[in-house]
Amino acid sequence: MATQVMPDKSLAAGMPEMGSGLRYVARQPIMDLRSRVHGYELLFRAGPEAAFRGDGDLATRTMLDNTVMFGLERLAGGLPAFVNCTRESLTEDLVHILPPSMTVLEILENLEPTPSLIAACRKLKASGFRMALDDFTWKPKFEPLVELADYIKVDIALTGAEERSSLLKRLSGVTVALVAEKVETQEEFKQACLEGFTLFQGYYFCRPVLLANRKVPANRLSHIEILQMLRDDSIELRKLTQLVKRDASLTYRLLRLVNSPMCAVRQEVSSIQAALLAVGEETFRRIATLAIASELNAGQPAEVLRMAFERGRFCELAARERALDATEQYLLGMLSLLPAMLRVPMADLAPSLPLREEIRAALLGTANSERHLLEWLEFYERGDWAGCDAVAQAHGLNEEKLFGFYAEAVVWAEAALHFAR
Repeated sequence: MATQVMPDKSLAAGMPEMGSGLRYVARQPIMDLRSRVHGYELLFRAGPEAAFRGDGDLATRTMLDNTVMFGLERLAGGLPAFVNCTRESLTEDLVHILPPSMTVLEILENLEPTPSLIAACRKLKASGFRMALDDFTWKPKFEPLVELADYIKVDIALTGAEERSSLLKRLSGVTVALVAEKVETQEEFKQACLEGFTLFQGYYFCRPVLLANRKVPANRLSHIEILQMLRDDSIELRKLTQLVKRDASLTYRLLRLVNSPMCAVRQEVSSIQAALLAVGEETFRRIATLAIASELNAGQPAEVLRMAFERGRFCELAARERALDATEQYLLGMLSLLPAMLRVPMADLAPSLPLREEIRAALLGTANSERHLLEWLEFYERGDWAGCDAVAQAHGLNEEKLFGFYAEAVVWAEAALHFAR
């Protein structure tokens, strides 16, 4: 059963035409101590045929092109956007096309702090830009830049605990936010917190401590039962209504989504049955799935749900290009983050999921034909362009089209998250 994709035109409005001059942009969240997104670092690439190979000026010009094409607010969801800058972009005022109030200029670690660079940074700081020092290690020559910095980013994968302790002592008298980069596990997150970092970049929030042998809660099992019903060719309305009504929170989320601009229903809907009749089966399936995903993610960082929505929507859109079942691909993308939502290993979850064996195998990491879209996206989320190219070449994927689907998925997920909360 394939879901008919019915994008809200208002969500797609302003999306750029995808053509041969396409540029690629991925984003990585920067989280605070409460697991809220503080901002996004934007990672840019000119395209499969022009991967970044040390040409910093090309990367920076690509970044500037992207911000004009897509709009910084859309790329970063209205939060601060961290963008890598080369000497040229700083000293020749190229970054002035970016909105200062939304932009954090990252000064790369390989830039020599010459008088001209320091003067340019002071000018940019005075005009409202914030500054970040990327992959920072202490050297006396960087002191003038430290005085201008709002953020200092430290790669915990490349620095030891003693080195970080010494660095943080040197910075104890400086008013600056400390960002721990490459935080990939909960243990690394806890260690960085103890050391005094207040912002964190990495995918540790997608890897919470999993509870071995933990049973899936009963209400979550009912959500999985609803997901199974939503995959049927025809919905058994009475049974579905009874299942949804058992969960007041799920009912609220579902009705809120149905009454949101995403569905464009002209009159307020106040019952599950009326919701299905008002929006039709296909849209109802999508909205119900969003509501269930929100419930499954209760108590976990909202960024996990945002990524789940992005993955689901991306896989659904790309499925049509690969003759794959769009509904199954949507669920594959969304449910790929189920362990982070429920803190249960996928090996314990997969047997309960209402999916074909091939989809369950893909969720468990099997490199089968059902998983290559999700695999490409996982590399893309991290800006691993070589990984993206390898998957694309192995499966004959058109990366320009895939980026178009990703861009649409980001916008769609932002709206979905807003109304699903």
